[in-house]
Amino acid sequence: MLSFKHIQHAVMMTIIMTGMILGFLPVLAVSQASANDKPEVIVYTYDSFAADWGPGPKIKSAFEAQCECTLTFIGLDTSLAVLTRIRLEGENTPADIILGLDTSQISVAKNSLNLAPHGIAQIDPMLDLPEAIGPWQDEVFIPFDWGYFAFVYDASKHHQVPSSMTDLIQSDYPWRIAIQDPRSSTPGFGLMLWMKALYGDQASENWQNFMPKITTITKGWSEAYGLFLDDEVDMVLSYTTSPSYHRVAEDQSQYEYLAFTEGHYTQIEVAAMLASTDQPKLSQQFLAFLLTPEAQSLIPTTNWMYPAVKGIPLPEGFEVTEKPAGLLLDNAMVADKQKQWLDEWIMAVSQN
Repeated sequence: MLSFKHIQHAVMMTIIMTGMILGFLPVLAVSQASANDKPEVIVYTYDSFAADWGPGPKIKSAFEAQCECTLTFIGLDTSLAVLTRIRLEGENTPADIILGLDTSQISVAKNSLNLAPHGIAQIDPMLDLPEAIGPWQDEVFIPFDWGYFAFVYDASKHHQVPSSMTDLIQSDYPWRIAIQDPRSSTPGFGLMLWMKALYGDQASENWQNFMPKITTITKGWSEAYGLFLDDEVDMVLSYTTSPSYHRVAEDQSQYEYLAFTEGHYTQIEVAAMLASTDQPKLSQQFLAFLLTPEAQSLIPTTNWMYPAVKGIPLPEGFEVTEKPAGLLLDNAMVADKQKQWLDEWIMAVSQN
C-alpha cells in the first residue's frame, strides 16, 4: 500500500509536470518538513531492498533513531529503473539518495546524473571487498554490499550439473533456465558482462548457443526466481548467496549454485547522493550510516549479500563453500561498450 509520503510526492510531481506543460511552474508552499516537523531523506532503490522483508525497514528504524529525521524508501522494480527515473525527473527529482546500482553502472551514472561527493574520509581501510575491485577510491559512490552472480538449482532434483559456463552452454541436457533482461535488470546486465569477461569477441556466438536453454527472460529478478521456486524452470540466474537464504531462513538445504571453474562475475552495490538534494548533511550522514556495523550487520540476512565492511560476522549456515574466483570488467569500458554489447545480446535473442 502506498504511504501518504509516496502519494504526496506523486501529487507534487504531477503538479510540476502539469505546470511545465502549461508553461508555468506553481509555487509549492507545503513541505514535508512542515507536515511532521522533521526533515525527510528520500532514497530511491530497488523494490526488494525496500520490501518488508528487505533491509530497508530495519535500516529506516535504526537511522531515524539517531538522525531526528524521516527516512523514506521508494522502491522501483529494478535498480536500472531507478537510474532511468532519476534521469527523467532531472533536477526536479525528490530523491536525495540513489541506492542499488552496482559498479558496472558507476560511469554511466556519473555521466548522466548530477551527483555530489559522499564526504567520507579514508573509506578503503574499513572495507572488505573482493580483490577484483582493488582499492576503493571513488569520491561519489560508497559500496554497501557485494556478491557473485550464479545459476541456482535444486540439487535434490539434479545430481550431475555443469562445472563451467562453457559446459553449461554446450551441455546436451535440455536445461530450462530463467534469466533477466540486461536492459532492465542488474543480474541480467551482470550476465551479459560475465559472458563478455569469459568470451570477449566470441560472446555473441556463445549467446546464440546458450539461447536454446534459456526458456524465460524476465524483466527483473523477483519474477525469475519465483518461476524457479514454482518449478517452471530448472535454474535461475541469481547469486551465490541465494542458497544461503534457504538454509538460514527456511532450513532448506537442497538449493545450490553452479560453481564455475572459470570464475563468477562480481557485483558491488553502491549508493550516492544527488547534488539536487535539499538535505545534504542528512544525506551524507545516511551514506556514512550504511557503512556502520549496525547497518552492515543487517545485510547478510535481509539482502542476502556479503557486507562491504570488515568484521561483520556471517550467520551459521550462510556460507558452506569457499567464495569463487571473481571476474570484473573496468566500469569505464562497460560505459563505453554497453550499447554495442546490448545490441549483440538483442541480436542473439532475436535469432532464436
